[in-house]
Amino acid sequence: MTSKNKPEWSKPYSDPEPFEVSAHGHTFTFYPKGADRLEALIDLIGWAKETLDCFWFLYDEDETGKRVLDALTQAVKRGVKVRLYIDAFGSGAEPEFFKPFEEAGGTFARFQAQKSKRFLIRNHQKMAIADNERVMAGGFNISDHYFAPPSENGWNDLGVHITGPLVQRYTDWYKCIHEWVSSDGSEFRRIREMVRDWDPGDGPVRLIMGGPTSVTSAWARAFKRDLAAAERIDVVTAYFSPPRSVRRVLRRAATHKNLRMILASKSDFEITVLAARLHYKRLLRAGTKLFEYQPSKLHMKLYVLDDVCHFGSGNLDMRSVRLNLEVMVRVEDAEMAEKLRGLMDHMEERSRPIDKTWYKQYAGITDKARWLVSSFMLRFLDYKLSREFNLGPSKLKNASLSHKGEKADN
Repeated sequence: MTSKNKPEWSKPYSDPEPFEVSAHGHTFTFYPKGADRLEALIDLIGWAKETLDCFWFLYDEDETGKRVLDALTQAVKRGVKVRLYIDAFGSGAEPEFFKPFEEAGGTFARFQAQKSKRFLIRNHQKMAIADNERVMAGGFNISDHYFAPPSENGWNDLGVHITGPLVQRYTDWYKCIHEWVSSDGSEFRRIREMVRDWDPGDGPVRLIMGGPTSVTSAWARAFKRDLAAAERIDVVTAYFSPPRSVRRVLRRAATHKNLRMILASKSDFEITVLAARLHYKRLLRAGTKLFEYQPSKLHMKLYVLDDVCHFGSGNLDMRSVRLNLEVMVRVEDAEMAEKLRGLMDHMEERSRPIDKTWYKQYAGITDKARWLVSSFMLRFLDYKLSREFNLGPSKLKNASLSHKGEKADN
């Protein structure tokens, strides 16, 4: 197939430029492009004068990891009090990697899973707080993959720089995380109480937590309330395998309202793509406008419900809704909703429509069996553990890249 005859979704893609929104005494600067996100983070670290509080779920020993660690170490040397915490299970970097930072005077610790009820918990949050005045947050981790362009199959993600009163709430939450990370790590009840007792406020800008609860988390409850009230709903999520209650609300919204969903076609965790496809039939039947993002791996978590925007670390999956520690920002603002929908429109142009024709082509008996097994595994295993299982040599069968009989453009 010549490039002239290729469908729009298969053509080259470029991430949008940064854009800024002022809302309710805050300034939010969004960074869809990986290189811009990294430079904004380095600038934030370089700007700090007194304190830097950082937490990332994943931290790798690669060029990005070294650059960020060097910047944090330099901050310590110029007199900034720096605390760096990471999730031990999610990160590839070993403690030895952080020794130069600690020797300079920085504080480092790992959110360490223990052989107890805590073992299944992942602290999936991502944040860097400078002087209790600025925050850099979103869905990205510290690894080359999260800042590489689509042409190099980097993760498509979103970072946001925040100034305003919400920064104090980030600082308050970080104090809770610091207290728990500094403990012996055995009190599962303590983390549940932290999440349960957290007050997100009732204003137009809120910081909402998700965490290990036996029922739907505070953030998921807020999301479902906003979803039920909205007439226009736009969703971008890297992983889609939520509890039945969330799926039910989404299908109801698709039946009576305007629901658009952009999901992943590529991932380091292929099992997550397969698990999401298990739910396509019922979503399509309800009337969902469904797409799979094509240019690269998708890691963004963004939800726009009328004029209410949710963004941060939480996916629409079982782990984010009920188990992982997540942090989400909720903002009621029409201008922000319009600009974030513009970002989604840009992504939709390079996303393959998933319709009944697609489903007929790619929902064979073997495919459905893999989807079912993937969904079952994700209910009981961490993504990192689930990736070790091979669900068959064909795996995604190039369904995200080509029609049957066409050559895939890798």
